[in-house]
Amino acid sequence: MNTDKIIAESIAKEYAPKDNSKIVALKKLDNKAKLPATIFTYSFGIASSLVVGIGMCLAMQVLGSGLISMTFGIIIGIIGFIGCGVNYPIYKRKLEKGKAKYAYDIMQLAREISES
Repeated sequence: MNTDKIIAESIAKEYAPKDNSKIVALKKLDNKAKLPATIFTYSFGIASSLVVGIGMCLAMQVLGSGLISMTFGIIIGIIGFIGCGVNYPIYKRKLEKGKAKYAYDIMQLAREISES
């Protein structure tokens, strides 16, 4: 076998247009089902972590001073921790809803791909 020919064909295959448009459509549908849950989870997690940080700054009196600042800091920190704690269950629920919304289309397209 000519190894140069094999290498040239493998490189050319990378740059050739993809003929399998059903696979691309299936990946897009899968991404469409999962992306909203992922975006929400990252955004909510970051926001909850920032709330925890603000609560800690108030509780340790980096921002503000006195007993009232410390009390509000503890309350705000607990709210942030609760937000961090419920983030994963919310993600699971939103992901299930997204998958249920596109399940029929994904299953039908996957069946068409597997049959051909």
